Amino acid sequence: MKEPDPIENRELQRLQLFVYLVPVFGFFPALWTLYRRQGTREQQSVSRLSITLAFSWLLGYFLLAAGAGAQTSEFWTLRLLFMNSLLTSGYFLVSIGLMVRVWQRKQPRLPWMTRIAEKTLGKHL
Repeated sequence: MKEPDPIENRELQRLQLFVYLVPVFGFFPALWTLYRRQGTREQQSVSRLSITLAFSWLLGYFLLAAGAGAQTSEFWTLRLLFMNSLLTSGYFLVSIGLMVRVWQRKQPRLPWMTRIAEKTLGKHL
């Protein structure tokens, strides 16, 4: 009798989805999965979504931080830094929400972001 491959275990695959969706740190295993062209279709889709979310957050974070640093007015600096903190909090909350959907055994998708991830990263990775 053939022993089941531990990588094909559904619970381990679900655990990998959790790892991909961890804010900031999940970017690296997700990128590795896409770079090596491994994993199931669902793992690759979640990897693309995780990478797109991380890049979007990072771009917004640096643009808002640069804008806050370049402003001489305290009025705009405070507002840009506040928007930066809202963006970061939103990124973490969306990632946790997607992790909850994985825990509930639902498809971790964001209608607008998943479409962008599949179109941009689907071509290149």
